[in-house]
Amino acid sequence: MRIGLGYDVHAFSADPDRELRLGGVLFAGETALAGHSDADVVLHALCDALLGAHALGDIGDHFPPGDPAWFNADSGDLTRRVLAMLPDGVGIVNVDVTIVAERPRIARRRDEMRQAIAGLLGITVDRVSVKATTNEGLGALGRAEGIMAQAVVLTEVAT
Repeated sequence: MRIGLGYDVHAFSADPDRELRLGGVLFAGETALAGHSDADVVLHALCDALLGAHALGDIGDHFPPGDPAWFNADSGDLTRRVLAMLPDGVGIVNVDVTIVAERPRIARRRDEMRQAIAGLLGITVDRVSVKATTNEGLGALGRAEGIMAQAVVLTEVAT
């Protein structure tokens, strides 16, 4: 068994042409996050957790933010690429994600995110947890300047 922890945070973007994606789900009409890729903090944290569980570095090592190849990259594609980097025989036991955001409201879209993440990872939805909280008005997140996500994964290596 291997455990990985991932973390990502992005500020909100002033670019009206960007779209907000969280956990692979489009939040139409919401302010997007700034970033080199699509800035999906949920999938970025998940990628870091998967890489960390197997001592494979972090998302920035594999998809550097200064590399034009990853400009506006779909984080679902990045997640699939990370999965391909995992050693043969690795299975994902479960995923637990926490999103910290004052906006948008996450609860009504939680099941969509769980399904999207499960689909990306090739696991059943009952192995994916997505939770959300606010920062109670404290700090940059509490002032609604951006969104943060943490992810924990448990993987199992077949023997």
